[in-house]
Amino acid sequence: MSAALLPKPQMRGLLASRLRKHIVVAFVFALGCASAYKFGVAEPRKRAYADFYKNYDAVKEFEAMREAGVFESVGPTK
Repeated sequence: MSAALLPKPQMRGLLASRLRKHIVVAFVFALGCASAYKFGVAEPRKRAYADFYKNYDAVKEFEAMREAGVFESVGPTK
């Protein structure tokens, strides 16, 4: 009597029906991770580099390193 109350199990197409749902979920998850990385890591990093190089003077930095004796082939100015 209890066997008549249970629904019949799906025997055909089980993989295909589950796969559709899981592919959609995986795509949405990957899209969320990619956008989180872009806006949480990549954009702030690009902004930090832009702010650093906005006022960066390479010649002044070179002169400071030369005076400190960092380079072997370039001596300090006299």
